[in-house]
Amino acid sequence: MMFKEKLASGRPIITSEIGPPKGISLDKILAEIAPIKGRVDAVNVTDLQSSVMRMGSLAASVILKNHGFEPILQMTCRDRNRLALQSDALSASALGIENILALTGDHPSLGDHPGAKPVFDLDSVQLVDILRVLQTGVDAGGNKLVGTAPKYCLGAVVNPGADPLEPEIIKMEKKLEAGAEFFQTQAVFDIRVFETFLKSCSYLNAKVLAGVVLLKSERMAQYMNDNVPGVTVPEDIIKEMAGAQDKKVKSIEISVRLIKELKGMCGGIHIMPIGWYSIVPPILDAI
Repeated sequence: MMFKEKLASGRPIITSEIGPPKGISLDKILAEIAPIKGRVDAVNVTDLQSSVMRMGSLAASVILKNHGFEPILQMTCRDRNRLALQSDALSASALGIENILALTGDHPSLGDHPGAKPVFDLDSVQLVDILRVLQTGVDAGGNKLVGTAPKYCLGAVVNPGADPLEPEIIKMEKKLEAGAEFFQTQAVFDIRVFETFLKSCSYLNAKVLAGVVLLKSERMAQYMNDNVPGVTVPEDIIKEMAGAQDKKVKSIEISVRLIKELKGMCGGIHIMPIGWYSIVPPILDAI
């Protein structure tokens, strides 16, 4: 069953994520994520996450697919204009990659090439719309495609902790109208904040996968509070991490607790290990 079919089935979805390496070999990551093969519904492949130059998400997605995973290709608007974005989307379909998550992308000034020129020809809403149009057999300029049109399962992102929340819900609605079929959220640590978000967007009947980031330390938690808009790690979780002798065990415990609370509230869970792939299997065991 393909990811699109799994979404349509109505059962809870679990996805995870990898960040391609700053190099040409995916062997180390493949070895680390081997235990989750067949245990998650799909694996996101980030697109130059945090504006750091890495292996491209399309190449990494193809490698994952060849190793038995179903990839979700992340595609950002930061580095490519509408010509390149459409070309990459067609290439993805030609290579058997059907799941695409559309994002605007972080500004290059935040990454390891701060002098790089940003593109941002489109935003994420426009990208979803263009990918929807490609499936009708024409491109963004109204020109007919040759042969078979591509088929995608289109996703987008949403930030449940955005303040104010209303503009985020309006943008979510626009993404649905453009063709988004599922949403993965920014990291959720505060259940009450997520409940408020779900109530605010309930009229949309959207498939929402709650994002769970694996905390490595109390410093990481505090950094997210200080630097990641819309993410709030409650003080009691920070104290838990600070008092833990084994950060790995405590991270698993907190993640499992959050997932158990969240999974009955929405369409599923998106686990973001941020490179800490080894603790995803025990989390899956526990839930």
